[in-house]
Amino acid sequence: MKKQVVFIHGGEAFSDYSVFLESLQQQSVDPYAKPSKRWHHNLQESLGEAYEVFRPSMPNSENAKYIEWKIWFEKYIPFLHDGVVLIGHSQGGYFLVKYLIENTFPVTIQGLYLAAAPFEPDDFGGEDGGDFNFDTKLVPLLSQKAQNIAILHSNDDPVVPVAHAYKYKEALHSAKVVILEDKLHFWQEEFEELIEEIRGLG
Repeated sequence: MKKQVVFIHGGEAFSDYSVFLESLQQQSVDPYAKPSKRWHHNLQESLGEAYEVFRPSMPNSENAKYIEWKIWFEKYIPFLHDGVVLIGHSQGGYFLVKYLIENTFPVTIQGLYLAAAPFEPDDFGGEDGGDFNFDTKLVPLLSQKAQNIAILHSNDDPVVPVAHAYKYKEALHSAKVVILEDKLHFWQEEFEELIEEIRGLG
């Protein structure tokens, strides 16, 4: 049986709709730009045939709503078996933390990887995480939900400050914290550090 990996991508979420509209107004458009290829696009190829990778396209990611992501995420759960690995990048990590501390997951989670994930509401360049925030006092519950937890962040992250990673570490004493250099918000094409972490689960 293949090892399963579920990747939840990032997005933006605004508590104030007018701030979202302002953000749209300020964005520039380049109709000739080629889509960038990032590490999660290569996740299946990087991990190999022994893995089965799910990459749900979460709804309305430019102004995400938690309940919409919850509904969509739960459509994938019936396809999962024990030993699944969950990866959340940025808003995706924020989502997974909220979901797991507020819900019972029906299969065992071998690994939970939070890459550049917010710990609490903040000003992320105009957005604030919207309704994805959770009671941070409940974060230690994650230790009961996943067998292995790793927090990955870059010191120079311009979106979610690295201080958020250390707040996770303070709440999750058993979690592994991997602080990298020069990786910004993990927009790169390869993420070998994460691949090695997942393979290391055995």
